[in-house]
Amino acid sequence: MKIGIVGLGLIGGSLGLALRSHGHTVLGVSRQAQTCQRAIARGAVDDASLSLALMATVDVVFLCTPVAAMQATVVALKPHLVPETVLTDVGSVKGWVVKTITPLWSNFVGGHPMAGTADSGIEAAQPDLFVNAAYVLTPTEATPIAAVQRIEDLVRPLQTRLYHCTPEDHDRAVAWISHLPVMISASLIAACREETDPAVLALAQKLASSGFRDTSRVGGGNPELGAMMAQYNQAALTRSLHAYRDQLNKVITHVEHADWRSLTVLLEQTQQARSEFLREGGGSEAVTE
Repeated sequence: MKIGIVGLGLIGGSLGLALRSHGHTVLGVSRQAQTCQRAIARGAVDDASLSLALMATVDVVFLCTPVAAMQATVVALKPHLVPETVLTDVGSVKGWVVKTITPLWSNFVGGHPMAGTADSGIEAAQPDLFVNAAYVLTPTEATPIAAVQRIEDLVRPLQTRLYHCTPEDHDRAVAWISHLPVMISASLIAACREETDPAVLALAQKLASSGFRDTSRVGGGNPELGAMMAQYNQAALTRSLHAYRDQLNKVITHVEHADWRSLTVLLEQTQQARSEFLREGGGSEAVTE
C-alpha cells in the first residue's frame, strides 16, 4: 500500500521504517524541512514534504502528531484526501480522539501502539520498535469494518500484539499502566528535590542507580506530552490518582505505626501481582506520540 505519515517523530519515523521494510511506499509530512530531509536520509520515508497535499494519493494516513494537534490536522488534511482513505492515529488517549475525529472523517480507526523509548524525534526511530508491543485498536459501532481490517493488515506483520477494545476501556486501562506512572514518577523526582540539606541531596544524586533510574524514567519524559495525557484523559487519570493516594496513605500508616506485618503482607501481594501485568512480555509505556 501507499502509506502517509503526518508527524515524523519517534513513532512516525519508526512506523515508516517498519512499513517500508514490508514493501509499502511511505510518504511523510512534517512541520520542519530538516526533519523531512532526515526522514528521507534514514530511510523512514520514500518522500517527505511540509505540505499535506502529499497525502493526496495514499491509502492510509497515520496521524502521529500530539493529541492536541490532531483535530486541526484532520481539518487541514481533509481537502487532500479521497473518501476511501483510511485515517488512524497513534495517540495515547482514545476517548477524546475518537469522539473528535470520527465526525470529521468516517473512515477513522482509533489506534495506540504501546511502544516508546526515552528518546524522541526522527533520530530515535527504529524499525523494530513495535515488535512484541501491544497495539490497541478502538473501533466503535460506526467504524467501517473494512477500515479496521486495513489497519490490522498493516500493523499485524510488524509483530505487534493486536487488541481491540472500546475507547473508554482503553483510557481507563492506560490511566493505570501508562498515565498514572508518569505522574507518580514525576512526583518522585519532585519529592526528592524537596530534600533541604544540600549535602544529602547531592549524595542522593550521586548514589542514584538502577532502582531510581527505573522508577523515574517516565517522569523525566516530554513535559508537554505528559500534560496532554492528563488533559485529555482527565477523568480516568483523576480516578487512578485518588486510588493511588489511598494506597500510599495505607503505606504511610503502616510505617508510622511500625506495622511491619501489614507492610510485609502488602509487599507480598504486590510481588505476586506484578507478574499479572507483565506476563505477556509487554511493551514500553508510550510517553511519546
